[in-house]
Amino acid sequence: MKIAFDAKRFFHNASGLGNYSRDLVRILVEYFPENEYILLNKNKSERGNSILENSQVYFIETSKGKFSRQFTMGKDAQRENVDIFHGLSGELPLKWSTGSIKKVVTIHDLIFLRFPQYYSFFDRKIHFWKFKKAAQTADKIIAISEQTKKDITHYLKIPENKIEVIYQGCHHAFKEEQTADFIQKTKEKFNLPDRFILNVGTVEERKNLLNIVKAIDKTEIPLVVVGRKTKYFAKIEQYIRNNKLEKQIHFLEGVSMDELAVIYKLADIFVYPSFFEGFGIPVIEALFSKTVAVTSNTSCLPEAGGKDSVYIDPQNHLDIRSKIKYLWENEAERKRRAEKGFSFVQKFNDEPIAQQLMNFYESLL
Repeated sequence: MKIAFDAKRFFHNASGLGNYSRDLVRILVEYFPENEYILLNKNKSERGNSILENSQVYFIETSKGKFSRQFTMGKDAQRENVDIFHGLSGELPLKWSTGSIKKVVTIHDLIFLRFPQYYSFFDRKIHFWKFKKAAQTADKIIAISEQTKKDITHYLKIPENKIEVIYQGCHHAFKEEQTADFIQKTKEKFNLPDRFILNVGTVEERKNLLNIVKAIDKTEIPLVVVGRKTKYFAKIEQYIRNNKLEKQIHFLEGVSMDELAVIYKLADIFVYPSFFEGFGIPVIEALFSKTVAVTSNTSCLPEAGGKDSVYIDPQNHLDIRSKIKYLWENEAERKRRAEKGFSFVQKFNDEPIAQQLMNFYESLL
């Protein structure tokens, strides 16, 4: 089988869609090396170099032109005689040659429709058109959660039988055992407290960091935050200043994936009160790290967290505070839930996901 991928995100996104793209190709190559995997894009980068070292993976430069991704990438794939073209980030090319090729698209979320206030009018219109067109063009759609599948049927009016849910996993760093020396160096590099709670993710309004900050106000619980800052950070910074929390909250920058894996493991509790997610990879990362997760009782987060994570109302910082304090003061309960969560999260391991993907591809041919 010969499978081509739209590799724009594979090469040029550091997290999110980039991690999804790289992990998907990586696990397919590892468990199904008998196939050929073609990465199509205008150019490549250092990201994913280790995957390209495999003899079954090829980079092919797409045709020149300003809108080549939309108008010629599909035809480029057909010239390579691929069996399947997979759009990894909610988009498919608009133009195709005559000839047989199966088209697949992964849709991660439709948050721009559920929370339009976070997006400009123009972005909402462009996103909707692209996602709707891709969903209609595709022979089959992959949704990364049951919640996303429901949203595709509701907002894009796509029949359920055209959509299959295939969960994503997380970076292998979270499944590895780092050396004691590396753990100590990471702790010293970032001046981490002996005990702390952790939040990971872009510092934007939807991720709801402000309610974590409010939850730990009037406590002595240290909070470590890892994530790119947006305009929303100014609101958090103001609250921290007004309530003299500067010494209690630590914002980290320049964290590598291996260092992040250590920080997850060192945390007592992972807190993720997002208002809405397509899936919630940070919850999976925490569970693989044997760190108990406190997350929202909304969207797909219970799918990611399983029954032994602790669920909160993301609108209610007092609820978040009470759940954090309960776990902070009960080591045995933290460990019990962490062990149960670690057992649950094995369903998001590479091999079962790779097998689901291959079954999905084979069903198209």
